[in-house]
Amino acid sequence: MCYNTRKHFVYFGEGGLLLSRPKTQRAIMNSFVKLLNLYPLDKITVKDIVSDCGISRNTFYYHYQDIYDLLGATFSSVTETVLSENVTTWQEGLMACTRFALENRRAVYHIYHSANRDQLERCLSQVAGESMEKLIRYLTQGLSVSDEDIGYLTLFYKHAIVGILLEWLENDMKADVEHVISRMAVLLEGNLRLSLERIAVQ
Repeated sequence: MCYNTRKHFVYFGEGGLLLSRPKTQRAIMNSFVKLLNLYPLDKITVKDIVSDCGISRNTFYYHYQDIYDLLGATFSSVTETVLSENVTTWQEGLMACTRFALENRRAVYHIYHSANRDQLERCLSQVAGESMEKLIRYLTQGLSVSDEDIGYLTLFYKHAIVGILLEWLENDMKADVEHVISRMAVLLEGNLRLSLERIAVQ
């Protein structure tokens, strides 16, 4: 899977989500996610990471303040990649996130069950929010709908989508997430257009 051959990519696991980052940061993130697939977040040390990727501690601290800074940067990279110009629908964005979760199941669960779960939720929330706003603005073409109402609809559907994905994580990712997202698409987009048409005539 490759979104843009002109970028530098990070491979998570055996072939998960690809992220745009310079070479050294790519190596650090690869090692970090590799270790997250083996150990809980609070058991991983900077020493473990630099040993795995073959860099010095000074090099690590040149790029990141600590492991939690690295975790935030990793999720920021996931979000940036999913929201890149190559992901054209909200379904594609969510599927990229869920593929990453499935290919790095233990890493995601180690984060989900840590004190830093909020970073995972923020990543999902940003992807869902920005993707839904793009869809809603597309569906408003030819309709007179205010930015305020677009904001309310985006907020509502963002929380609905994130809630469903968090329940999927809570239930050990057992459901067929591709089927779930495809059904969500059918239900959401039809209802969205009707909601926008009602708003436009008020």
